[in-house]
Amino acid sequence: MLLLLFAPLPAFAVNPDEVLADPALEERARNLSAQLRCLVCQNQSIDDSNADLARDLRLIVRQRIVGGDTDEQVIDYVVSRYGEFVLLKPRVSAKTYVLWGAPAVLLVIGAFAALVYSRGRHRPAPERLSPEEEARLKALIED
Repeated sequence: MLLLLFAPLPAFAVNPDEVLADPALEERARNLSAQLRCLVCQNQSIDDSNADLARDLRLIVRQRIVGGDTDEQVIDYVVSRYGEFVLLKPRVSAKTYVLWGAPAVLLVIGAFAALVYSRGRHRPAPERLSPEEEARLKALIED
C-alpha cells in the first residue's frame, strides 16, 4: 500500500480555469483533446501537455464545443489550422495508404531488382572460338 501511495500518478495539464461548468461538455472536451497532438511536445496529447500552445488548443476546443460544434467539426477546425499532423491517430485516406504502402512497394521493387541483377551476373562465360573459327574471323577482318 505504501508503494501505491508514492507511485507517480498521471498529472493532467488541464488547468482549473479551463474546465467547463457542464460535465458532459467537459467530458467531450477531454475526449477531443486526448486525440490532438501537442505541436510543441509532439508525443503528448494537448490534454497531457503543459505547453502554452497546448493550452491555447484546449481553449479553442472548449470554445468550439460551447459554440455548438460537433466533435467532427471541432477536429476539422483544428486540422484546418494546424494540418493533419495535429491528429494523434491520422485519418485513413489516399495519403496514408501511400505513406504506409510505399515501404512495402519499395521492398518488392528492390527484391525484384536484386533478383534481376543476380541472374545477370551468373551468366556462363562465352565459349572460346575454335581454331577454324578464329582463322575465319581473322580472314574476315583482314578483308
